[in-house]
Amino acid sequence: MNFKELLIKAINASIKGGYAIMDVYKSDFEVENKEDNSPLTLADKNSNEVIENVLVNTNIPILSEEGAKITYKKRKEWKYLWLVDPLDGTKEFVKRNGEFTVNIALIYDENPIMGVIYVPVKEELYFAMEGLGSYKIKINSIISDLDNLIIAAEKLPIDYKRENYVIVGSRSHMSKETEIFFEQRQKKYENVEVMAIGSSLKLCMVAEGKADAYPRYAPTMEWDTGAGHAIVKYAGFSVTQYNSSENIKYNKEDLLNPWFLVQ
Repeated sequence: MNFKELLIKAINASIKGGYAIMDVYKSDFEVENKEDNSPLTLADKNSNEVIENVLVNTNIPILSEEGAKITYKKRKEWKYLWLVDPLDGTKEFVKRNGEFTVNIALIYDENPIMGVIYVPVKEELYFAMEGLGSYKIKINSIISDLDNLIIAAEKLPIDYKRENYVIVGSRSHMSKETEIFFEQRQKKYENVEVMAIGSSLKLCMVAEGKADAYPRYAPTMEWDTGAGHAIVKYAGFSVTQYNSSENIKYNKEDLLNPWFLVQ
């Protein structure tokens, strides 16, 4: 299996998904509600179709938010799988604040070994792979040469020479436990700043070095975190379960994540 070729495909799929999202973003789009009352737009559907059209040729099964009704009996036989969120942060998309992403991860034996996150509005790409590390670059075109992309990209984390301790949280989700975490860190560190941002950008901020911790003591699904987990992991950080040193696992029978802490 040529993992560099797979990473190129994942990067290009995310960028093409971003194109599809921006076509809708610039239009007068409508919003539907899914069964759980979360929003769904044409951008979610179009991005998912574009991404699956790119990844289908890899002959690796795809588990996407938009096609998540595959039985565990079938999924548990998968050694490798693509984990895809074609539009992470639909609420942010609807608000038109730009804080949404395309997430693609390659999972092997319950663990993320590759991750790609594309931010369509900012044209920023985060990518990571086992043995390669994590990177960030501004890009809006399809790539063919991974080595040149790596040379042009910034390796994560970036040393921003910060003196403050930054906790990043969600604009849309705040639990009592998260508030307690904030209070505990404020007692431990002198200069604590809390930043709110949408989608998987929270994981990217820790990987990049802009934030020190992201406590997520509220529900998420596997496709929300797989790509960001890889980017965090190969930048030298961790995504562990609430009050535990155990890592988050993927392709479980229940696709709901446990609560977790990124740091």
